Amino acid sequence: MKSEELEKNSNLRVLKEIAELLNEGTEISPLLSGVLQKLLQVTGVTTGWIFLISPDGRHTVASANHLPPALAKNGCEPLRKGGCWCIEGFRNGSLTKASNIIECRRIEKAIKQNEGGTDGITHHATIPLQSGEEVFGLLNVAAPGKKQFSRDELALLESVALQIGSAIKRIRLTKKEQEVALIEERNRLARDLHDSVNQLLFSLTLTARGGAEMTSDEVTKNTFRNIQGLAQEALTEMRALIWQLRPSGLEKGLIQAIKGYGEMLGLNVSTKLSGVLALPSLVEEALWRISQEALNNSKRHSGQEHVHIFIKVMPCEVLLIISDDGCGFLYEKDRTLPTFGIESMRERVEALGGTFRLNSDPGKGTTIYVAMPY
Repeated sequence: MKSEELEKNSNLRVLKEIAELLNEGTEISPLLSGVLQKLLQVTGVTTGWIFLISPDGRHTVASANHLPPALAKNGCEPLRKGGCWCIEGFRNGSLTKASNIIECRRIEKAIKQNEGGTDGITHHATIPLQSGEEVFGLLNVAAPGKKQFSRDELALLESVALQIGSAIKRIRLTKKEQEVALIEERNRLARDLHDSVNQLLFSLTLTARGGAEMTSDEVTKNTFRNIQGLAQEALTEMRALIWQLRPSGLEKGLIQAIKGYGEMLGLNVSTKLSGVLALPSLVEEALWRISQEALNNSKRHSGQEHVHIFIKVMPCEVLLIISDDGCGFLYEKDRTLPTFGIESMRERVEALGGTFRLNSDPGKGTTIYVAMPY
């Protein structure tokens, strides 16, 4: 009886320590690393890894701790690539509670191919990370020589996994709220710019035009015309800035927003769409921002007014191609991207798990390729 009480108290202590750690987390990646490390410290298992699995079934290794050489090689390549029963069970909905994995395909493959030692690990437990009806991925733990986890051990791991799932949901909801607040603030700033600076620049344009018409002195007339030209240019830049601040331009759809922005810059934008354009808001806004930056670059540097945009929507991925037939530039993919704007496009794409590619040569124009999962 005393030993059962000790075990119960130990489990409560584990849950308390992990709950405290999870409550402090504000970013998913460091949170998962910290909680996995804590879990290994307080439970006695020696190895653990966490898969996050997207709605389309793609998995990433979100965290790993004390992996044996066979699984840790080449940046956890044996875990990152290929399939296994736990991933397949998660995808088809058959893995709904903590389970013992009798035969781990990844470990067996590593042993068979002699890809390094497994430190005595032959089996592992796998536990879904979930919160209510939402599922996020899998927690896997193992220990040398341990072929099976007891019912109590699985119950404890299941409780920890539920805590992790709740923390992931909390962080994602918080991020969503922050994004909504950011959009609202951008809209407010855009309104303020439109109502104040934009109107002042428009008034300055009209005043300079009137001044040029009222004077007969050619020097004064040219001065007013220069002021009018600068004010008109500043007005165009301000309108472009307002468009960039306000994703509300997407109300009529991504294609119309891109065409409208190009026309506002004085560009002739030809568009082609393949597939049904129904994308998550984050992906749609990312494509919108990337298109804006590409059109800005084309306006400033290409020397051409024609830009071609192709969007292809596939079941789990959207492809965006933006090209012009302008002057181009010398670009080597192994070097740093030549402008902050292009670098920001690449970072925006990679932040959402996509790929960014740029092709350009002097006299041969520039083409940007973006592939974005959703």
